[in-house]
Amino acid sequence: MNEHLQQELKAFFTQMEQDGLLKKERVLKSSQSSNIKVGGQEVLNFCANNYLGLSDNKEVIQAAKDAMDQWGYGLSSVRFICGTQEVHKELERRISAFLRTDDTILFSSCFDANGALFQPLLGE
Repeated sequence: MNEHLQQELKAFFTQMEQDGLLKKERVLKSSQSSNIKVGGQEVLNFCANNYLGLSDNKEVIQAAKDAMDQWGYGLSSVRFICGTQEVHKELERRISAFLRTDDTILFSSCFDANGALFQPLLGE
């Protein structure tokens, strides 16, 4: 890398750190729960997406283990190519019945869900 650029970047990031603007990675020493261990102490976790407390729920963990035994780990493809499995369609049917809707589509992330909604509505 260009030496001048390296010096500029170093100065930039040094200033960010001095200004308290440099985001540092938090390394958890516990499972994702309402209480987590981080930085040598136990604290309340207000920054995770584990709103319903499912990521450390024993029943959910066991169901995931059982599903991996039956279906394997990962899809090896996006859903529209060959990544849709019977278990996806069954869950979508159950969610539709629960919500009393015509159909349901599962997405692996909020990013994917937003793309599926906004691209058709706002795209050319």
